[in-house]
Amino acid sequence: MRSRLKAITVAITTSLIVVSVVPEKPLMAQDGRQGRRTFEVDQRELIGPNLTESGMRRVIERYQADRGSLLRFYTVESSPVRRERLIRFYGGWLETLRQIDFDSLRQEEQIDYLLFRNQLEHEMRELGLRAAALAEITPLVPFADVITGLETSRRRMEKVDPARIAAALNTLGKTIANIRRSIEAGLQPAAKVREGAAQAKPAQSVQAITVKRTEAVRAAALTSSLQRTLKAWFGFYNGYDPLFTWWVEEPYKVVDQALQGYAVFLNEKIVGVKADDKNAIVGDPIGREALLSELQYEMISYTPEELLAIAEKEFAWCETEMKKASRELGYGDDWKKALEYVKTLHVEPGRQTEVVRMLAEEALAFLDQHDLVTVPQLARDTWRMEMLSPQQQLVSPFFLGGEFIQVSYPTNTMSHEAKLMSMRGNNTHFSRATVQHELFPGHGLQQFMSARYRPYRSLFGTPFWTEGWALYWEFLLWDMKFPKTPEDRIGFLFWRSHRCARIIFSLGFHLEKMTPQECIDLLVNRVGHEPDNAAAEVRRSFAGNYGPLYQSAYMLGGLQFYSLHRELVDSGKMTNRDFHDAILKENRMPVEMVRAILTKQKLTRDFKPSWKFYGQGPFNR
Repeated sequence: MRSRLKAITVAITTSLIVVSVVPEKPLMAQDGRQGRRTFEVDQRELIGPNLTESGMRRVIERYQADRGSLLRFYTVESSPVRRERLIRFYGGWLETLRQIDFDSLRQEEQIDYLLFRNQLEHEMRELGLRAAALAEITPLVPFADVITGLETSRRRMEKVDPARIAAALNTLGKTIANIRRSIEAGLQPAAKVREGAAQAKPAQSVQAITVKRTEAVRAAALTSSLQRTLKAWFGFYNGYDPLFTWWVEEPYKVVDQALQGYAVFLNEKIVGVKADDKNAIVGDPIGREALLSELQYEMISYTPEELLAIAEKEFAWCETEMKKASRELGYGDDWKKALEYVKTLHVEPGRQTEVVRMLAEEALAFLDQHDLVTVPQLARDTWRMEMLSPQQQLVSPFFLGGEFIQVSYPTNTMSHEAKLMSMRGNNTHFSRATVQHELFPGHGLQQFMSARYRPYRSLFGTPFWTEGWALYWEFLLWDMKFPKTPEDRIGFLFWRSHRCARIIFSLGFHLEKMTPQECIDLLVNRVGHEPDNAAAEVRRSFAGNYGPLYQSAYMLGGLQFYSLHRELVDSGKMTNRDFHDAILKENRMPVEMVRAILTKQKLTRDFKPSWKFYGQGPFNR
């Protein structure tokens, strides 16, 4: 091992020497600290003691590889065979963890152990919750097992019997037609159903079924997924096996059309969404039990109701600060008028990219001036910009970030009203908060560092770390007077209010206490969103690929980091730069585990989350 490390050391050192004699670009770069200079690459991090990594890394990487193989094989999520196989898989890994001597591990390895166990326990709970959700709609999808069985047989490379399969598909088409008739009967008035039953022949009697909207949402989504599964299954054999095509082609077409028609029927007649409605917002509330499971996974020691109370307290703080800024602008306590004025302070079409570049450079200069965090020179040199298409802006009406910042602003193909809303929603003062959130020190710096430090921990990624970090900087920059003018403060407060609203409407929706339209109204009336932008935000939250706690994670994760900053930086135990650099070098994880690392907390095998990060000290609003 020592000889291997020595070889790596020599190789890295040699490569650095070779680079240093090529004067094309210096290895040294200004970092903004009173002319002090730093290496673009810190050799100590490459050839020093940090080469010693967590022994849990190999365990976690092996798990990720094995899990990837399973998920690529068992692609039908509703398949009971898939569920049973994953239960065995996760259970086996939990048993492996139980055999590890926890107390003999270094702290970084204990952290990985606890993160890994939390991941496995969450996966097991999710399998149970998904099975329960599927069981609720099983009567609405009586054809599911047949289709998943066909795909499972294909994956196992079992011999096909075309004649038997054709008969099964023929029966399947009738099953879909029968369940649809039963639901249609349930939609009719009771008297009409009795009349129809009296007139029908005994063999044609229909049992009426009443379906809730949430059940229809889930059943329609599953039906569409099964239609895609069946299409892929048919495409595997079709044409290659002439006998298969001769028997199966026609009954397959009947079933394919029946599945498509059934999904459209559920969406249009029960969910209330037309097939061609691209702007519809359809979500599937998961309920309180599933929310509690998600909170346990994210290591958030609060109930949904307690989080809603936190959001309301933060909302009240934002409104008080909004009124202060409004008075400075001459609008008294009518902060909505002040907000409307700020929305008019946008640039003309074609100039938004100039604004983004200026704001990015402004944020970097502020970070350097106050020695807040290390932004490597390579990260500064390689960030870039792209424009969001009109279609993308339907779900992302504002910026998106990372290594490149994606800019939302009107294009020539938008309607006149959409153009105005986009410019108003992306005015210069709103953008001052979003550019640093999406780029530096927010997501752009996060992604750069996560790719270079403990990348195996990507498995434990959480929006409470990802989005919480970016929002935390809005808190810190506010405290440091980064938004100097009342217009800038209104811009910051708009987004802060928006994140409070996200907690309220996302948890309210999943607790089945708010409809999508009520969520939109909340954003318009209490935050001051443009109507189309509010609709896009809600659509993104419920129709996109976001977890049920994702929208809550912005504010709550930000409050976690903010509380930790008070605990470690304000107390003088760490500098700003050391605090922020340490967080970025540990990669993504629940913020309570970040706290355990930075405070060198004594950990035990049976560790349970317990951190109450709100309601004490600085948060007693």
